Amino acid sequence: MPTTADVPKCFAEVEGRRILDWTVDAFQTAGIERICFIGGYQIDKVRRDYPQFEFRHNEDWQNNNILASLLCAEDLMDEGFICCYSDILFTPRMVKQMVDSQADIALGVDTEWLVRYENRTDHPSDDAEKVTVANGAVTRVHRDVPEADAHGEYIGVAKFSAAGAAQLREAYHRCRQQHAGRPFREAAVFEKAYLIHLLQYMIEDTVSMAHLDTPGGYIEIDTQQDFEYANECWTTQHLGR
Repeated sequence: MPTTADVPKCFAEVEGRRILDWTVDAFQTAGIERICFIGGYQIDKVRRDYPQFEFRHNEDWQNNNILASLLCAEDLMDEGFICCYSDILFTPRMVKQMVDSQADIALGVDTEWLVRYENRTDHPSDDAEKVTVANGAVTRVHRDVPEADAHGEYIGVAKFSAAGAAQLREAYHRCRQQHAGRPFREAAVFEKAYLIHLLQYMIEDTVSMAHLDTPGGYIEIDTQQDFEYANECWTTQHLGR
């Protein structure tokens, strides 16, 4: 607020373009044309302005979270996919890394993440989805990772091959069966879980995840302060497409 009072957050404009347009550009520049938008809040406005998308409606968006929303598109996951949050800016280069990666599951990681937190008082670094790594694999993705131990911040962009998508779906349904209506990881109930909660569960279950690094070239827009920062800084960050 107030930017999102009447429109979904992905309609907020950075450098004269909607966040969603930056996202589409990143995917299309990397050669990806088929896009599915999963939405709840004011999804009809997205349907109106982006008729080229496929859509999946998270009708219970007020009572669930990112993980449940992602699985609204489970029927499209058989051949693998790249997913992203809708309130972030990232480069086509990051998507191209995902496309070229041979890993079944790969997470995008900003290795210069702390630069954005120098004056980010409304969203402190202890709320970042931080990542630790070893030998090319993610060993932990969790907000509680100490700054000094973090390789970087998970940027909300992830690649799943067909095999990786199958692992994600199997883990999701197993956990939903066991935890529906009950606490799961740090979530009060499973339905409120974040994607990183399931990813960490999978890591602990010996599922391998690669990390694809970007030194900057990423901004999360979670607050009005972030929105103002993005409009000041994104132009210089996105030039290395």
